Amino acid sequence: MKTAVIIPSRYGSSRFPGKPLALIKGKPLILRVLERVEKCKKIDFFAVATDDKRIFEAVKGFGYNAFMTPENCKSGTDRIAFTASKFLKNYGIFINVQGDEPLIDPALIDELSAEMRKNKKLGYITAAFPFKKGEDVKNPNTVKVVFDKDGYALYFSRSLIPYNRDNKKIKYYKHMGIYGYKKDFLADFAKSRPSLLERAENLEQLRALENGKKIKVIIAKKDSLGVDTPEDVLKAEKML
Repeated sequence: MKTAVIIPSRYGSSRFPGKPLALIKGKPLILRVLERVEKCKKIDFFAVATDDKRIFEAVKGFGYNAFMTPENCKSGTDRIAFTASKFLKNYGIFINVQGDEPLIDPALIDELSAEMRKNKKLGYITAAFPFKKGEDVKNPNTVKVVFDKDGYALYFSRSLIPYNRDNKKIKYYKHMGIYGYKKDFLADFAKSRPSLLERAENLEQLRALENGKKIKVIIAKKDSLGVDTPEDVLKAEKML
């Protein structure tokens, strides 16, 4: 079963317009992400999926693959579903690497791909990493996730979850900007409407949970950083 990594990317971010082409240590953010994905060893293809010609032309100019998608795609997953059905019909596994993750670990992408190949029943997978001491766990730009004893997601939220009523010692996990899907799961997801919780939190993975689907969460070995605001550029440059 062949694996394709697709990086959904849009220009009109409300918190950071033009983010994909913002420079991170002299290179556009989207190029930083592509260079990380290029280091993967267990994928067969990778490309950017965008609705913006500026991003499309920049990616092609860097020598990488890119696909144009409709402007009305409701989420990155919907953008990948369109790409899968239109351009990549011979691929069975799709990895969604967010276009604002310049520090994503290539080994994590390979791990998700391997897990999807190994587990025939697994339709949806993602990753998390423990918050480090001193990090702002209440920051709504950093999504939190809780999962059951078997590693399947119970909920994702921009709020702090779980609420620590009695001040217990709790390890909080942040959700990382990466997903993996089987082709059939992706097609079903794209057919469903954005759900109430998805719209409330602006988190597309909640659509799957609200429709009774299971999402496997693996614990990443390395941290990453999502560039959500202009202030995050300096943080990314420092980590690089």
